[in-house]
Parts: sequence; C-alpha cells; structure tokens
Amino acid sequence: MQPAVRYSPDVETVSTDEAEVIRGLSDALRDILETTSRDYGHAVRAVHAKSHGIIRGELEILPGLSPELAQGLFAKPGRHPAILRISTNPGDLLHDGISVPRGVALKIMGVEGERLDGAEGRTQDFIFVNGPVFSAPDPATFLKSLKLLARTTDRAEWAKRGLSAVLRGAEKAVEAVGGESATLKTLGGAPNVHPLGETYYTQTPFRHGDHIAKLSLEPASDTLTRHRGEIIDTRGRPDALRETMAADMQAGDAVWNLRVQLCRDLDRMPVEDPSVLWDETLSPFVTVARLHALAQPGWSEDAAGLVDEHMRFSVWTGIQAHRPLGAINRARREPYRMSAAFRAGFNGCPIHEPAAAEGVTP
Repeated sequence: MQPAVRYSPDVETVSTDEAEVIRGLSDALRDILETTSRDYGHAVRAVHAKSHGIIRGELEILPGLSPELAQGLFAKPGRHPAILRISTNPGDLLHDGISVPRGVALKIMGVEGERLDGAEGRTQDFIFVNGPVFSAPDPATFLKSLKLLARTTDRAEWAKRGLSAVLRGAEKAVEAVGGESATLKTLGGAPNVHPLGETYYTQTPFRHGDHIAKLSLEPASDTLTRHRGEIIDTRGRPDALRETMAADMQAGDAVWNLRVQLCRDLDRMPVEDPSVLWDETLSPFVTVARLHALAQPGWSEDAAGLVDEHMRFSVWTGIQAHRPLGAINRARREPYRMSAAFRAGFNGCPIHEPAAAEGVTP
C-alpha cells in the first residue's frame, strides 16, 4: 500500500471565479431563507431544514491506532460527548413522501487543538451524506443545483410528492442497468430508506493532521444494521421518518463506526473534485472511533427544539488538524455563516457551541 499523502497548502487550487460563485451560493441560500421564514413566520435552516433524528451519544477514540491514523482529534484515546442530527436536504419542511438523500451532522464536544478561524467553542463538526461522492464536481455546478432548489422552495407540496415518486422510478431504472444518478437522487429520486441503516460519507476531504482523508459513519450494532435497505412507508404519514426514528432508537443501544480513508494518490484521489470516488482498493476505510448511543427516543420535540433552534453545524467548526479541503468545502464557509446569522437574527435566538450534550436527553 502506498504511503499516505502528506498535507501541504498546495494540495488545494483556487479557481479565478470562486469568490463570485460563493456570492451566488449565499444569494441562493438567502432566497430560500427569506421564502421559508416568510411562510413559517420562523427561520429554519436553508438546507437540511427538517430534522428526523436527534440522538445523544459518546464518541470513543480507539487505542492503538497507527501513526498516520492517530492524528488530530484521533491522536489519543478518549471519550467525547456527541450529538447526532439526521435530516434531509431541502430547505423547506416537507412531507416525508418526498424522498431525498439523508444527511447526518455530528457535533463532538471537548475537542482540544488550534481552532479554525472563527470557530467558537471546543467542538468539532463533521457532516455526512448517505452516498460516497458529491453530486457536483465544483462550486459552479453545485450553484446550478442550488438555484433549482431555491426555485422549487415554496412550490406545491403535492406536486413535489408526485415528482418524487416519478424520479424514484427513474432512479430504479438507471440502477437496473448498473448506473446511478446523483442528480435524480438530489431532486427527489432517492429511495425512501431508513436513516439508521445507512452508511454516511463526508464526500469531501479534510486535513487529517499530517495527512488528508475522507470520513465515513457506518452502522455497526445489530440495532442499526437490521435496518439496512429498509424502505419506510410514508403513505398518510408526513413525519414518518421522525416517528420511525423515535421508536426504533428505543429498541436497544446503538453503535456506529467512525472511519477514515487516507489519501494515497492525489491523481486518483483528488482533493478538488469530490464527485470522484476514492478507490477503496487503493485506500480502504479504517475505523478510528466508535459512536455509542444508549437506547433513547430517536427524535423528540424537546431535543429538536434545542438542537434545531440553538445549534449550527458547519464543516468550518473545528480544529486546524481537520481543516476542510477543496473547492466545495471552501464554498460552504461564508454561506453557512450567513445562514446561521440569518436564523439567529430573524428568530431573536442566539446560536452557540455547546460545552456538553446537556438537554438532549435519552
């Protein structure tokens, strides 16, 4: 196996139009925020507005990791309080019959190390999606998708549910001939799978101390793996995912593996294009930590009120040892800050980094 690539600032390449594209992303997200806050009389997230699961847990950093894996947060064994938020990507609060990719935001507390610029507190955030690659190769392409999402915000929900069903059928047809369409899944053609059975990926790379890596969150306990591939029936159930999560997380304690895939070849495992799949035969994912969660309601009004209203999740909240890399990550920075500031201002509700997982009770 090739040695892990050493991190240096020159692994990133900034395009000449990047600043302009980032302004466009902020404008598109602001359009979504203004539309939904007008409709609801309350500001919700511009993307991943609807939470389906809020889970309190503890991240265990494993002992005996190799030097190239024992980096940053994972440099020494230990335990950290953590909060997991499971959501789907639209910026409006939709019927769960509109099936789109699942996302997980993980906030780890009590993390020591030099902070990223503007990163408050002592937390480290990682954001995952249930697919290994990002839907766009660059911010300009991503902006086109986001503009489409902004244009469909506040449109007739019944039409979105119908479109989602059509797109799910189209996606099945594509998969039947050995393909997969990230565009179809983003627009509502994703299978309506159980969030607890899914494996999640950062899709984009991060600094891993002296190296570069992508991360993944994989179900490990039977309480999670039993739901792999399970389709949730949403007929007549606008909040089917919340209801299912609230019940199924009470079936027993849950464990996820937090895994790292080190970059070993910058040509075959590029930093700037997250639509390229990093070959696991070249560099497999390796477990560096485990997320433990006691049996608990997987979603509740109280927990969602605390996390959805008072917390933000951003790849730019964390330490320098896990600095986000690549154009898509750079493009997330200012729009995420704008979105959080808009919510705080509109709702008159300050957003802060928690010191512990208090309030999110099992």
